[in-house]
Amino acid sequence: MSENQDQNKRLYDAEHIQVLEGLEPVRKRPGMYIGSTGPRGLHHLVYEIVDNSIDEALAGVCDTISVVINEDNSVTVSDNGSGIPVAMHPKTGKSTVETVLTVLHAGGKFDNDAYKVSGGLHGVGVSVVNALSEKLEVKVKRNGKVYYQSFKRGITTEDLHVIGDAEGTGTSITFMPDDLIFDEVEFKYETLEHRLRELAFLNKGIKITIEDKRKEKSSEFYFEGGIKAFVKFLNKNRDPIHKNVLYYEGERDKCIVELAFQYTDNYSENTFTFVNNINTQEGGTHLSGLKSALTRVVNDYARRNNILKEKDNNLSGEDIREGITTVLSVKIPDPQFEGQTKTKLGNSEVRGVVEGLVSQAVDSFLEENPKDAKKIVDKSLRAARARAAAKKARDLTRRKNVLESSSLPGKLADCASKDASESEVFIVEGDSAGGSAKQGRDRRTQAILPLKGKIMNVEKARLDRILNFAEIKAMITAFGCGISDDFDIEKLRYNKIVIMTDADVDGAHIRTLLLTFFYRYMKPLVEQGHIYIAQPPLYKVKKGRGEYYAYTEKELKRILDEIGRDKYSIQRYKGLGEMNPEQLWETTMDPETRKMLQVSAEDAVAADEIFTTLMGDKVKPRREFIEENAQYVENLDV
Repeated sequence: MSENQDQNKRLYDAEHIQVLEGLEPVRKRPGMYIGSTGPRGLHHLVYEIVDNSIDEALAGVCDTISVVINEDNSVTVSDNGSGIPVAMHPKTGKSTVETVLTVLHAGGKFDNDAYKVSGGLHGVGVSVVNALSEKLEVKVKRNGKVYYQSFKRGITTEDLHVIGDAEGTGTSITFMPDDLIFDEVEFKYETLEHRLRELAFLNKGIKITIEDKRKEKSSEFYFEGGIKAFVKFLNKNRDPIHKNVLYYEGERDKCIVELAFQYTDNYSENTFTFVNNINTQEGGTHLSGLKSALTRVVNDYARRNNILKEKDNNLSGEDIREGITTVLSVKIPDPQFEGQTKTKLGNSEVRGVVEGLVSQAVDSFLEENPKDAKKIVDKSLRAARARAAAKKARDLTRRKNVLESSSLPGKLADCASKDASESEVFIVEGDSAGGSAKQGRDRRTQAILPLKGKIMNVEKARLDRILNFAEIKAMITAFGCGISDDFDIEKLRYNKIVIMTDADVDGAHIRTLLLTFFYRYMKPLVEQGHIYIAQPPLYKVKKGRGEYYAYTEKELKRILDEIGRDKYSIQRYKGLGEMNPEQLWETTMDPETRKMLQVSAEDAVAADEIFTTLMGDKVKPRREFIEENAQYVENLDV
């Protein structure tokens, strides 16, 4: 270990742990601290502990992090960092280990001498994990000893004591989430794997491993190339138009900026921004700086090289970003987050820093790679021509709260209510299902939009073609909120957009096409929870005068067991058109009894990967994805 690392380790001692307030509120209102008590909050527990290890890595005192899902569904997170200090804390009179684990907001990340940059969003850290765990055990290697302490639901059950000798330093925490708090306590390997891979990309040179002892699965992530390797990973199922990946790292005013990008022959923009390892899905000042720099530098280059003539208009930012895959990662001492999900960076000074550094980086890249530069500018010019062609189509589909020149599509059976908060629109396939849905709906709050056939695969089309596709135009006009850069969520006419398709192969394909369109061109609808998938029943069981609906094979078995397995009939629904209006209302549309899945994209990187795999040009990764995930399909009517 270097002298500098050793000095950093000595900095992290008991006096650097600051105590802000007590732990009592956590079990009463867990959602305030981890977002929810569903799967998202459950996995957040792991991230809180891993964030502490990442902070150690950012301070230069840790290079290996291990996550293990144990057979009993507990999780162990270990690192080779400094080890939590074991000395008595001057303010609490407890060991620093116990203070960190039992007092809210007690942690080294509040002391800038210990950590210059911290990845944790709120600094609630391991104390919240402890409060929400049925049991938690900590082992600390420090001072040549192994120290051990245990807790139950945040209460100390054993004092800190030495259990053996140790080589090196580090911390290992094992916790079992409390089933009194969480809706479910089953960790999903793939969810954790995606986030840990992301962290390894964002923190080059750190080895992160994950092992699932329940299924004997494991992965190891180590990327010396950092976010440059991240961009290559994101583009693995796309065709880049230039081989070289721009990579830049610079620092100004205590703000560290890393940028990597590469253009592909796709038509959608894929930009991912991070602040202190947090995915800023709502963007912010760093994203504004990136966009501004890219637009200005590419236009300047095109004019300097006479690609854009004096009479030509500048290329727009949207033109220039078509097909780009970008990762921007900034690390700053005191990030200020805002927005609906607290993932939008608000620090005003960061915009100028990012814009200045990115301008230098992109300008140098274009000058040093003239062939790549020409391909990028040519693609932007083609995008500009397509944008001009799309403008007319876009103007026709753009709606405001008060309809202007355009009118609602004729096939839409609108609802009577003009209050978007209570209104919902069902997208259905075909006239047969559309007819039943129109008759069976609540006309006051439910609108029906039938689609004819499958919509276009937007993954393989430019915006001008997309806007000329009749079924897509109908949706854009009906929703009222615009598309792409013109999108305005405030103008959305329906709070819920419900995809209601048949439970067969064609229905699944239409669902995927629609979700791809929403994710690529109306992403806030997905991010803010406006998209739903209806769950029509698969079976109707009739015995005597009794009728029972089953939505899964498991539910069918339960119903048959309850009613007895004689003198009954089963109807297998192959399509929504087989149901009469009353059945469709009762089973699929009645808010009191229906089952719907809300679509979310908490992991934007994973969502991008899935849509590219399923809807892109590459056959092999699509086949591999289907083979790997076929085991999770419960009902498929082929």
